[in-house]
Amino acid sequence: MEATDNNRPATDGERRDHTQRDRQQRDGEHKEREHFFGAAKLMGVLTVLSRIAGMARAMAMANFGANALTDAFTMAFQIPNLFRRLFAEGALSAAFVPVFTQTLQEADGADKARRLLANAMGLLALLMVGLMVLIQLGLLAWWCWPVLTGGEALAPKYRLMIQMLAVMLPFMVTICLLALASAALNCRGHFWYPASAPVLLNLVIIAASLLAFYAGDGDAHPWQLLIISASVSVAGVLQLVGVYWLLKRTGFPLGVMLRPIQPGIGQIARLMGPVVLGLGFFQLSELLASVLAMALAGPGGPLEEGVLVRLANARLLYQFPMGVLAISLGVAVFPLLSRYAARGDMENLRHSINRAVRLSFMEGLASGAGLFLLAVPITRLLFRQGAYGDEDVLATAFILQTYAVGMWAYCTYQIIVRAFYATKDTRTPLILSCVLQVVQLGLAFSLVWVGWLNAGAFGVATAVTFTINTVLLGVFLRRRLGRLGGRSMAVSAVRSLVATAAMAGVLHGMLALLESQGITGATRGQCGLIVAIAVPAGGLTFIAVAAALRAPELGELAGPILQRLRRRVTSDE
Repeated sequence: MEATDNNRPATDGERRDHTQRDRQQRDGEHKEREHFFGAAKLMGVLTVLSRIAGMARAMAMANFGANALTDAFTMAFQIPNLFRRLFAEGALSAAFVPVFTQTLQEADGADKARRLLANAMGLLALLMVGLMVLIQLGLLAWWCWPVLTGGEALAPKYRLMIQMLAVMLPFMVTICLLALASAALNCRGHFWYPASAPVLLNLVIIAASLLAFYAGDGDAHPWQLLIISASVSVAGVLQLVGVYWLLKRTGFPLGVMLRPIQPGIGQIARLMGPVVLGLGFFQLSELLASVLAMALAGPGGPLEEGVLVRLANARLLYQFPMGVLAISLGVAVFPLLSRYAARGDMENLRHSINRAVRLSFMEGLASGAGLFLLAVPITRLLFRQGAYGDEDVLATAFILQTYAVGMWAYCTYQIIVRAFYATKDTRTPLILSCVLQVVQLGLAFSLVWVGWLNAGAFGVATAVTFTINTVLLGVFLRRRLGRLGGRSMAVSAVRSLVATAAMAGVLHGMLALLESQGITGATRGQCGLIVAIAVPAGGLTFIAVAAALRAPELGELAGPILQRLRRRVTSDE
């Protein structure tokens, strides 16, 4: 029997009040959890638009073909884009979100959080501008070195790469400031602009690409690619203007403050350091892989000119479903995981991790199988235009297949690593990533040098190391947090495997049937027909089998939609 503080038995009214408070607390936790999982679906829709715009950008760039000049542009764009991945999708949000969330929950949290954001914004701007100046000076020295030493002149593709990179470097500054502001908006429950801001970037680049292409004579020229490079920096400024307007509307104007240093800055720096090292090591290893691939491409080398463009397009294709499904889920759920970790609510933390992992694994497995089977028609439909020929299409499709076999690991990793970050453990992912990136780089170039798989070696190495990384992080996370519902995850994995196998069987049979009817995918029109038929058929097969197996993940994805339909029907009645 419940008792009051003075050991007097509780009255019926006190028991009812206690029961009502418990119910309200559970309802509040449920609404909070569903808000962030619902935000993942909103971000998924917005990310679809962003990824479609990114695909349209790659299609516009495909007009210039896969050659030494477009390789130079791809290499130059990868460097400022490294900071987008490092800060917008990694270190900055991983370090800032837990501290900012905890600050918001303190007394006078809004004012403290506002000062923390302004201080972080000022210090980040100072750091990134200084870094940009140093890189510009390094590029100038590289450009002038052959002239000053009387050595051999730089190859044309390297000279063009230096010019384009110098033009694009301001984007490095604006994208990092945008990432910080977007993380603050996510913590405040605003997700639409951070997820849709890349659409603006892609639209500006598309416009510049089409303008440059139609102003030329059909071949790629340096001046055309320099115009596109300038559009990247312009788009970065426009993105920052948009986030400033939204923060101001939500009561967090985008101020800049260098002094005094706020209490949370030190904690952010300590959390950010290992993540920067880990993700930076990963991104730098990928950058180094691109540098070496560019160096190995050409006459007498094991790779062909245009290899960077083919790799970039293959990565874009496999990252499309990953960004729409897993990354949007991870970004949206991360603040929720941080809240539970800050409160010490381990039960809800484990439950949310379990739910997110099951969803991400199902999405990754199905999308990976679909990409593998439909790699050629999808690639030809999207990229076979302008100077991007059939040889480029087949090479890109093969690279895509090598990446696709690891889709389940890429998607699941996005959730597990954020679970570590939410508990402020950035050291474990750091150490494991550093070790495995060395393995990945060594494996990729070993396969290239022995002549196996050509550029597909990069996809195989990525799939292998991500699989190892995801499995090991999952084991370490269980040791840290306790049981994560492994049995429910295993049952969910079996359901997903069965549904994926059924989907693969239907797709394989459908492709054979279409080929027997003369629809071989030799033209873009035939590829469009194949994709239009196969994608819905495969998706419906997967959903039907998963529903027959009573997969709860389908209900978690469709539940809010069904609830809205029921409410609408009820109101109509």
